[in-house]
Parts: sequence; structure tokens; C-alpha cells
Amino acid sequence: MMSFPGVAGRTYVVTGSASGIGAATTALLRARGATVIGCDLDEADIRADLSTPAGRQSLVDQVTERGPIDAVLAIAGGGRTGLLETNYFGAVATLRGLRPLLAQSPAPRAVAVSSTSALAPADERVVRACLDDDEAAALAYLEADPAVAGPAGAYGIAKRALNRWVRTVAPTAEWAGAGIALNIVAPGVVDTPAAAWIFADEDTRNEIESAAPQPFGGFPGRPEWISELICWLSGTENRFVTGQIIFADGGAEAAAVGDAHWR
Repeated sequence: MMSFPGVAGRTYVVTGSASGIGAATTALLRARGATVIGCDLDEADIRADLSTPAGRQSLVDQVTERGPIDAVLAIAGGGRTGLLETNYFGAVATLRGLRPLLAQSPAPRAVAVSSTSALAPADERVVRACLDDDEAAALAYLEADPAVAGPAGAYGIAKRALNRWVRTVAPTAEWAGAGIALNIVAPGVVDTPAAAWIFADEDTRNEIESAAPQPFGGFPGRPEWISELICWLSGTENRFVTGQIIFADGGAEAAAVGDAHWR
């Protein structure tokens, strides 16, 4: 029987555990000997709606009641509830709220899931409002501007803000200083229920694949490919990686950005 010392015996909190990348990650962790506290709207150990402040607090309270944890994986996103609310404010509330409990682990780790959608141009007013913890202002800006109010716009903005938040807090005393590695995994287009709208129409699929080609691995990617990376980052074998946005996207980000970061 294969042994997974970096994962086995650890306790993980996984949001979005009922489907897609969250479900694949939950299955992989359990197969490798971890205890997983799955969190989702339904079909989960803990049911909570991360699009609302009450739901976010409920998740933190319920996890805290269950005792020690070793890793928090903020994967929940999708489209059944508010995109900006869940993908930014829900993710950040989960990570912030569970950080004190996480810090009690001998090897605490945290991973949030972003997206290549964060590379799209974003309304800086909305991003800034997110980073200022002003949820009402962020939503008001979205509602007032039809150009960014659609699902794709809100999703990309939320993920961009999440990237910036992680890059800002990961090296601080509360996170790295407390021994907590905090990273982002940013997938490309992956075959999940949340992305089903892309594949329902051939023209839409072709348009998106042309705009964001994934030359390594193909289009779309598989959830289990992403879960392997999340599993390593959140395990004890990750001893030196924090504050990183790691694109698991078949090369889409490299094709779009090239060497711009290094000029």
C-alpha cells in the first residue's frame, strides 16, 4: 500500500467539496489518509452559504466546534450564488476566520483557488473595494456598470482581488511568521459543473479555447489534475513555498503574458 506521509493523518477543511475541483481534492485527500471536513451548500459535512456574512460565520463556527485542523482549502466558487460574494469575500472570510485555529497545527497550510480569469482587465474600483473589505461598495460598483456586472466580469474581478489579497498577507507575521504557508492555485478551463456553460455551445467553447489556448494537457483540463497540486501545497512536504500564484492551466497564462513580468 502506497504511503503519503505529507497528507496522511492530517485534517483538512475543503470548501466547495461537493463538486468539481473541491470534490476531486476531497476524494484525493481521503484516499491518501487525511480527514476531510467538507463544506458546501449541500451534500457536505458542513452546510454554509459563503455568499452571505451569516453563512461565512456559520462555517467558521462549525469548523471551530470540530477541533484542530491542519489545512484550509478555499475552493468554493461556482455560480449558484453571488460570484463576487463567494469567490472573494467568502474565500477571505474562510481563511481569516480559520487562521487562529489553523495556527495551532504543527504544519499549517492554506490554499485558495483562483483562475486564469483573473488575467482579464478588471474595474480597479471594485478590486479596491474588495481589498478594503467594503462589500457593499464593491457590489454597488458592479450593479452600476453593465460592462462589468455580468458573471464573467464579477468572477474575474473576484479572483484578481483574491490574488492580490494573498500576495499581500502571505509574507506577514500572521501567516508566514506563524508558520502558515498560504498560496493560490489558478486553474485554466477545467471540466467542472461550474464551467458547463462553456461546453454547452460549440461556438462558445471554440471562442474561449481560441482566446485562452491550453497547449499542454488540452482543453478542458481535469479537476483531479488541479487537486494533485493543491494536495502538495497543503501538505507537510511543502516547506518553502508561500505567497505564490501558481497557474495550473496548460500554459494559458504563459501564452497570454509571455515574459512581461521579467522585463
